Amino acid sequence: MKLIIKKLDELSTTELLHIMQQRVAVFVVEQNCPYQEIDELDERAIHMWLAEGEEIVAYTRVIPYEQHTAFGRVLVNEDYRGNGYGQKIVAATIAYIQEHEFAQRIEISAQAYLESFYQHFGFESISDIYLEDDIPHIVMELN
Repeated sequence: MKLIIKKLDELSTTELLHIMQQRVAVFVVEQNCPYQEIDELDERAIHMWLAEGEEIVAYTRVIPYEQHTAFGRVLVNEDYRGNGYGQKIVAATIAYIQEHEFAQRIEISAQAYLESFYQHFGFESISDIYLEDDIPHIVMELN
């Protein structure tokens, strides 16, 4: 298993295609949520994924802001679920943020059902539950 970290302009066309296929498969098709999944944040995001050969096992993107750093689009390929890869990609993402010159406060918009998953990493809820694309979310923070 290999951790890959790249900015948009460093991605090969095949890597970009695989990332977008996985994200659409999970966030649009699987969650039955039609929305603009590919957005302007992809241009400035740092894309991180665990790979088995050319296959994406788990993925997330890091988005630096002035006052905080965010990450999102956390997914595990359906074929690899139940093996701890969600924890591995989140742990690698947090470590990457902490090791680089980003704002160290991490703020995420998590799907509400994953609140306890993120609490395991030390995140605390800082908002009420709200709807984003008709899915309950909550803002969480790690200092």
